[in-house]
Amino acid sequence: MKAKVHVFLKPGVLDVQGKAVEGALHGLGWADVKNVRVGKTIEFDVADGADAEAEVKSMCEKLLANTVIESYRIELA
Repeated sequence: MKAKVHVFLKPGVLDVQGKAVEGALHGLGWADVKNVRVGKTIEFDVADGADAEAEVKSMCEKLLANTVIESYRIELA
């Protein structure tokens, strides 16, 4: 089973990379772009099973996301 974990900074946490990308987009002529947020996607295979989502959630809580400042979303396919 394929797992995808999308990790983003929580609202209210300063996203320095997002601000840099936003500034670059403005410099290239896309002045209407606002509130850019940069995140990461982590993809991996996980064993099929009823507890697969719980296992991936545990991975996120322990390693893949800093839950103090980041939120995450899990996709299983």
